[in-house]
Amino acid sequence: MSVTPIDGNRTTVITRIESIDLLRGIVMIIMALDHVRDYFHADAFLFNPLDLEKTSAALFITRWITHFCAPVFVFLAGTSAYLVGQRKGKQQLSKFLLTRGLWLVILEFTIINFSWFFNLKFTFFALAVIWAIGVGMIVLAAVIHLNFKLVLIIGILLVAGHNLLDSYHVVGDNIQAFVWQVLHEAALVPFTNFTVFVGYPVIPWTGIMIVGYCAGALYIPSVDPTFRKKRLYLLGFSAIVVFFILRAINVYGDPVPWSVHSNALDTFLSFINVTKYPPSLSYALITLGPSLLFLAVSEKYSGKLVDIVTALGRVPMFYYIVHLYVIHVVALIAARATGFKLTDTVFDTWVTESPNLKGYGFSLGVVYLIWIFLVLGLIPLCLWYDRYKREHRDKRWLSYL
Repeated sequence: MSVTPIDGNRTTVITRIESIDLLRGIVMIIMALDHVRDYFHADAFLFNPLDLEKTSAALFITRWITHFCAPVFVFLAGTSAYLVGQRKGKQQLSKFLLTRGLWLVILEFTIINFSWFFNLKFTFFALAVIWAIGVGMIVLAAVIHLNFKLVLIIGILLVAGHNLLDSYHVVGDNIQAFVWQVLHEAALVPFTNFTVFVGYPVIPWTGIMIVGYCAGALYIPSVDPTFRKKRLYLLGFSAIVVFFILRAINVYGDPVPWSVHSNALDTFLSFINVTKYPPSLSYALITLGPSLLFLAVSEKYSGKLVDIVTALGRVPMFYYIVHLYVIHVVALIAARATGFKLTDTVFDTWVTESPNLKGYGFSLGVVYLIWIFLVLGLIPLCLWYDRYKREHRDKRWLSYL
């Protein structure tokens, strides 16, 4: 199988990398746990599960493990973009990234927004992971025309250097402040008729996508699998080592330093309690490092379970949208069955910040049961859609869902 640089003139045949889909499928399953917790766990409406003064170890880990989801999604979106470019060429790739990025942003503000809040007035907008992927693709559509090494340097600088901006703030409620928040500072921004939650600022997440794009070069057919595995091992272990060094120094890499607690467990939890909003360098290292190691070891994984999870990873947007609607509908039924009004599950704030649902919810064990049944219920539907996509490759619209 021949290969040419992404800006070459020959057409390259790229087969789908199943280890990438497998990793994406795993984090999609984990992601559902976090969203089920948001809608069903009683304590979700009372305190932050990462608050060591109030949480339990089980709840902390339940939330912390889902930290892997967003960076893996964004990173692998960049990796997939590189592989698409090998098939299409840079000009076509740039057009694809621009149109798909715009589509994802539109989805975030419409179909996905409604799935979260069930509010037809659209008084609350969350700039979340789909927004981050969409904007990242729009930026990537321009960046890919630069020299590959320069693209890699830009990505690394954005991921590793953006914490230098943590102390910079634009004060006020003007457009300059809002633009800065969109770029780097998670914030709740009230407007006249609606509120915007900037959960995924552009700079760090776009950096993660750019680095993921560059990682795609390891997956072209001319790269020896043994070399790829060695490089993934090196990068993965290096990221983890750098994480431990930075956290031990406790000076740079995360805006919130860890602290010593009265017991070893809480001290350890404090050590790994990294900042997601926006994603700190330490957060990126400890989530992407193990993910790279998984990519290194999983290329020859096989079996029925692997096939199922891999199929989920091939239909991420379909899974994402369907699982949100299912979770919210079931939560609506659960709230009504436990004495709450239907309108209590229509939100004009973030789900867990809703004052109407304080006192609603279930134990962590029930949350896990709901999560398991949800995933099991989604599998047949996603397998059907995966087959439909593969049997109708001529339908271009399928590449957008």
